[in-house]
Amino acid sequence: MTHPTHDAAAPPTLVSRRTLIGSGLALGASALALWPEAQLFAVQLGDFIIGGPVPDIAPQQLSDHVWTIYAADGFPTPENKGMMSNVSFVVTSAGVVVLDSGSSLQIGQMAIRMIKKVTSQPVVAVFNSHYHGDHWLGNHAFAQAYGELLPIYALAGTTEQIKGYEGSTWRSLMERWTNQASAGTKVVPPNQLVTHGQTLQFGDVTLKMHFYGTAHTPSDLCVQVVQDKVTAMGDIVMANRIANIDDGSYPGTFHYFKELAAATGDQLLLPGHGKASHDLMETYGKFLAGIWEPCVQAVKDGKTEAQARVMVLTDPRVASRAKTMLGFDSNIGKYTSLAYLEAEKELF
Repeated sequence: MTHPTHDAAAPPTLVSRRTLIGSGLALGASALALWPEAQLFAVQLGDFIIGGPVPDIAPQQLSDHVWTIYAADGFPTPENKGMMSNVSFVVTSAGVVVLDSGSSLQIGQMAIRMIKKVTSQPVVAVFNSHYHGDHWLGNHAFAQAYGELLPIYALAGTTEQIKGYEGSTWRSLMERWTNQASAGTKVVPPNQLVTHGQTLQFGDVTLKMHFYGTAHTPSDLCVQVVQDKVTAMGDIVMANRIANIDDGSYPGTFHYFKELAAATGDQLLLPGHGKASHDLMETYGKFLAGIWEPCVQAVKDGKTEAQARVMVLTDPRVASRAKTMLGFDSNIGKYTSLAYLEAEKELF
């Protein structure tokens, strides 16, 4: 049996583009100089196979050691090229530690450019808060720049998911959502496991790991920068967006907040999306309670899911943020449904 070559198996449009570029190159530099369209096409082809660069976003310093590259948008689009989640980093005397690496190879490369504007220190470690791709697909850039042996830390559950279904799925979804802007990104899973309560020393900075069960996902890691009293929380909290809780739990989130607050005390809380503040667990917890508690009451009273949704939308804790919260209209129905279903399980 004759096996097709790689080009023969490729989509026809890609084959023709390769053939065209190859023919152009065979003509030599002088011919290409007479054919500017071919040069432009070559650039476009490169961008098609590997997405173009992401515009620089200047990092902001949050504390003595912690910096954040803030994402202005909460959701991936072709316009923002997937820059939807914060990329933070800790500058230590032993090197730079990255807290969530971004949504793509290109975003990771942008983050590296920004880190180099702050310090000449190399990146010595990366932490992934959970397995949703906007927080770890940038691993590719850091492994490419600093070597495949660069330590990438995560909880065991996160690592397992990235190595499995979630890894390939998130890579494909991000390409689709950004109209191929993230093309070329490879799945680079964590290679070092961490556990709750573990501390890691990087020069003059101590990082402490926190994990208190299912919240946003079953394996959400919070990283406390001990000396700075800053805690990176991934997507357990959101500044002004409804967090995807398809894989998570409302009561689990409330439990996580309680345990983390007791363990750390007052902290500057750094979310995966939005600005850092000291009161994020309080403000976001209040909003989530405005969804959860009406659903619990609706189940107790034998009301339908549709009736529960009316109760949620009229709850002042929810209604007060309806006009300002990103993605509210498109997500509140879904997350009310999830709360109602979880309330049914909890009560029966």
